[in-house]
Amino acid sequence: MSIKNFIPTLWSARLQANLDKKLVYADVVNHDYEGEIKKLGDKVKINQIGPIAIKDYLTGDGAPKKLADPEEVTSTQQELVIDKAKYFNFKVDDIDAAQANVKLVDKAMDRASYAIGDVIDQHIASFVKDAGIKVGSTATPIDVEVANAYDQLVDLAVKLDENNVTRAGRFAIIPAWYLGMLSKDPRFTKDFKVLANGVIDGADVAGFTLRMSNNVPVAANKYSIMAGTEQAITYAGQITEIEPYRPEKTFADAVKGLFVYGTKVIEPKALVNFTCKVKGA
Repeated sequence: MSIKNFIPTLWSARLQANLDKKLVYADVVNHDYEGEIKKLGDKVKINQIGPIAIKDYLTGDGAPKKLADPEEVTSTQQELVIDKAKYFNFKVDDIDAAQANVKLVDKAMDRASYAIGDVIDQHIASFVKDAGIKVGSTATPIDVEVANAYDQLVDLAVKLDENNVTRAGRFAIIPAWYLGMLSKDPRFTKDFKVLANGVIDGADVAGFTLRMSNNVPVAANKYSIMAGTEQAITYAGQITEIEPYRPEKTFADAVKGLFVYGTKVIEPKALVNFTCKVKGA
């Protein structure tokens, strides 16, 4: 064994690859500022351009008008703070032997990525509360049954349309019971499969790419389903540290790693919080 031969890029690449396969909520947000973070506590400034006025060029008799002075474009600035950090720490019998066996590295990183991914998805899912479009509430949740499960999603799409939200890249993340109800509706194809990242392949409703997750926020049987586009939420995560060490009282090697991340809703109008429950529950 030789800790000095440890290859951090090998382990971190496998961790990231396995993580990307499992994330559900983190796969429907934008990662525009991910390359700008280096460590916990980093802050990223997000500039958003305000509306631009459109003016008439022709007069009533069809003659061109004299152009007005150019308007000054306004902008607002938001701040994405990398304020969350998680770590892993596990033992391996021989780092050199592990690195020589990519499958072994994959297996170790697969375990670590599953745990980290679950935490990240729960974290991003919690931001549904900041949605600009709210349908139902914890006080008055929408009752869902087979007869209306499909229609409710169509209505959410209409809400986004009314908010002038692009139809490109729309998603909705539903719990397993909701998928079960859709599966009993003849308008929803049953020729689908749920992929590792939650995508319900081969089926969508009203332009939404559907995803299934057990991390849909729930309290007292009331579920907060998130729908919208990836422009609504920005997320940035980074493996900032991964290194080997020799623990005391053992002849094994160990690997520890640090993952930092932050999330912010930057376009609330492009995000829906659909609070619902199983009818009769």
